[in-house]
Amino acid sequence: MKIFLSADMEGISSIVSWEECTPSHPNYPRATEQMTKEVLAACAGAFAAGAEEILVKDAHGPGTNICIDQLPERVRLARRWSEHPLSMVEGIDASFDAALFIGYHAAAGRDGNFLSHTISRDPFYVKINDIDASEFLIYSYAAAYMGVPTVYLSGDKQLCTDSVTLHPQLITTSVKEGNAYASICLSPADAIRSIREDSQKALQQDLSSALIQLPDFFTVEICYKEHAHSAKPSFYPGMKRKDSHTV
Repeated sequence: MKIFLSADMEGISSIVSWEECTPSHPNYPRATEQMTKEVLAACAGAFAAGAEEILVKDAHGPGTNICIDQLPERVRLARRWSEHPLSMVEGIDASFDAALFIGYHAAAGRDGNFLSHTISRDPFYVKINDIDASEFLIYSYAAAYMGVPTVYLSGDKQLCTDSVTLHPQLITTSVKEGNAYASICLSPADAIRSIREDSQKALQQDLSSALIQLPDFFTVEICYKEHAHSAKPSFYPGMKRKDSHTV
């Protein structure tokens, strides 16, 4: 079994501020350490379920967050960005049996995580077919487009609640719950244990019916916090400006 794993940072159990996600901040090394441990937990769960090979995409910010020297054998790490359109799942293809997502966060405009956003902090919301689109929705759809089913997600409770029906065999692990600026977080040890157990359970399912059928068409609506940001994308083929903030 060959597994693809995409890891973000804002949905890691202990992280509650933008500063912790920024390389120049004193708390960033502690954040990368917990991100690495939660990725390692998912890898351990995958190996326990029979995985033989794992490709991890470091999908936050600079793409250099995961401590590569802590990774075990049979794990490869995709670092930094090539500007490929698959972005946070770059490297995925039909040779993978399943996709796992670690440390993901609620969509722009959703409560439940102070760090909620979609792709950048510019949009007030992004909707795909009238659904609030998280990065998890976008990139798990991208995995499905490549023929790979998504079976596991860890992150904040809001994202897990919003996403549980997106994929037929999705198992989720909620590692924190947000309220405005605050969050209640699992202990790092509890988060690591739960991720390991749940990722193993997810991959021990019969994966033959885990792949979703994507919609026949996509209607995308993006509302920007700053009205000027809607100007450039309004020129993209198939896009039009709905109002001063929205395309």
